[in-house]
Amino acid sequence: MPIKKVYHMLFTFIVVFVGGCTNPFAPSINTDFKDGEGAISDQKTIEGVFQNFQYSYTFKDTLIYGKLLASDFVFTYHDYEQGFDVSWGRDEEMRSTDGLFKSSQRLDLIWNRIVLSTEDSLSANIVRGFNLNVTLNPTDVPHADGRVNMSLRKDPETQKWQITRWIDESNF
Repeated sequence: MPIKKVYHMLFTFIVVFVGGCTNPFAPSINTDFKDGEGAISDQKTIEGVFQNFQYSYTFKDTLIYGKLLASDFVFTYHDYEQGFDVSWGRDEEMRSTDGLFKSSQRLDLIWNRIVLSTEDSLSANIVRGFNLNVTLNPTDVPHADGRVNMSLRKDPETQKWQITRWIDESNF
């Protein structure tokens, strides 16, 4: 068989069989989102803040996470070994979360029902349940259940909500 005919058959095979397949390294764009709804929220709703929080944990994205926190943000948790509450500001929270993101293989955060919600036009307090699995390696998967008690503030100019205070009420 002449080499030219082999190339022609190979080319035809590629066009017919491979040309119709989608490239797994360049998947198509997901168009299943409703108008104005996507994987990342614009944070103009409180639910959008929780959506971005979950996204940042799922994809270990400190840029999205950082946009959630106000400049005067304070995180508080109870240190059961020491027997008292510990608090820190935004910078320490970003370092701590970056360390969590880097040391884990996978983070699975599920938001549960809202237990308490008080909201006015510029501030809100939300108490909400959650489940979190932190996969450090295949045999080390700590699990946390509990509630977040979050205060949020809405910027009157941008209309975006940010977290100002987070009290961790978990078993972790």
